[in-house]
Amino acid sequence: MTDSTSLTSAVKRLDRGTLIACCLAVAAAQLCITVPSPINGEIQAAFGASGSQVAWVTSAFILPTAILELNFGVVGDLFGRKRLLVLGGLVLALGELLNATAQNISMLWIGQALAGVGAAALFPSSLAVIAAATPGEKDRAKAVSTWALSISLASAAGPLSSGVLATVADFRWAFVPPVVLGLAVAVTSRVLVTDSKAPEGRALDWPGQITVAVGLTALLWGIIEGGERGWSSPAIVGSLTLAAVSLVAFVVVEQRAESPMFNLDLLRIPSFAAAAVVALAGMFGFIGTAYCVSIRLGAVMHLSALRAGMPFVILQLVPLLLAPVLSRMLTRVEPRWLLMGGLLPMAAGQFWIAALPISTTSLAAFIGPVLLLGIGFICVVSSLTSAAVNAVPLNMTGMASGATSLVREFGQGLGPAVISTVAMSAASAALVGKLSGADAGMEAAAGPLAVVNAGSDSARAAAQTALGHGMAVGVVICGCASLLGALVTLLLVRKNTAQATVGAPVQTATV
Repeated sequence: MTDSTSLTSAVKRLDRGTLIACCLAVAAAQLCITVPSPINGEIQAAFGASGSQVAWVTSAFILPTAILELNFGVVGDLFGRKRLLVLGGLVLALGELLNATAQNISMLWIGQALAGVGAAALFPSSLAVIAAATPGEKDRAKAVSTWALSISLASAAGPLSSGVLATVADFRWAFVPPVVLGLAVAVTSRVLVTDSKAPEGRALDWPGQITVAVGLTALLWGIIEGGERGWSSPAIVGSLTLAAVSLVAFVVVEQRAESPMFNLDLLRIPSFAAAAVVALAGMFGFIGTAYCVSIRLGAVMHLSALRAGMPFVILQLVPLLLAPVLSRMLTRVEPRWLLMGGLLPMAAGQFWIAALPISTTSLAAFIGPVLLLGIGFICVVSSLTSAAVNAVPLNMTGMASGATSLVREFGQGLGPAVISTVAMSAASAALVGKLSGADAGMEAAAGPLAVVNAGSDSARAAAQTALGHGMAVGVVICGCASLLGALVTLLLVRKNTAQATVGAPVQTATV
């Protein structure tokens, strides 16, 4: 087998076929995240799902993606990233096929989780292939901007395709395009990708993988279920305690491992650490906002899947306008200004959406805030990825890309989890004393979403108002998360003047 040295020397510049295949791979993975957005209302109605059960549709995909990305980064470094791209495409297609044939909410969760495993292989592998083939910072910035643009375009195509298909046919047809894309990823990666790997000093880290998997799963489960079961419930307290213990154990085992899946010394590089915080906060706010918009338009206001999906299409079409200048900006503008230029518009758009009355369904009313969100999204994704990868040594790009993807994806999983809990709890509190009889029993058993869909006329009106309040609170929290990311950026991010070296204290300040 060709060793990593010869592969690195053979790939002086990124060839077009490899770039196309990698962009298709990350587009397929990102598409799967956005497909459920316009059809959350249909899913809730078809399966009689509660707010937390609907939140799990997105989180079931994102959780395995976040958990497995670090170790998949190692697997790609050891055995070749091309193999992982092919396998990831096939697994993603299989999971989406289960979604397309789901007969209950549990089957949908299983399909989403399996597709998430495939995406966990695609996200870090596609970026690591690009990074390994572009040792020059300028070339890498251009390639990464194209990679990030693929994410944004897929984010636009996802809600558009699912909205159209769910409007003209059963909502399950929305999962058919991802099946086709997953198979296309496997074929194009097999045919077009120039392989790369970096096995020196790398080995699978099972203690690290187990502890981070248990920690993140327990944390997400506790947050999602806490709103319905009660935060003092023994199951919730136990889950959050297990999460804390497991994540501490992850830090301990990574410090002691001979070949850790995540080298904690990377956190000593301010640009990398700051990018991780911004990825978590920014994506938490972005997907949390998307969740609220999809629920309010679909499950609460009962718009068609196509109409409910149009704000997301507009949101993600913004990068088309920015594409010609984005790669140039990445090489000429300091990362902190690009990050802040994304996070601040995101925050403004989120506060704007929070101020819209729940009865607002006009597409025109959403154009302004979603344009701000779209500008913010592409600027944040492009610049934080570039900042994180450029901050670490070339032989650590696989680990860095995996870690960056982990926090980005976990932030996306955390968004619906936290915001669903906050919004539904606030809505339930606003309904206290306003429902009686069967309506009150329905709310106690299944939450305010059940009332707004199946209650009496007066109860539906009350539930709609209460949900509007809850969604507004949730989106305000998303806006605050974006502002937190902007503050971290302002304080920590500086222009990269040299490639950082792990373990060199002096160079950790070169952000």
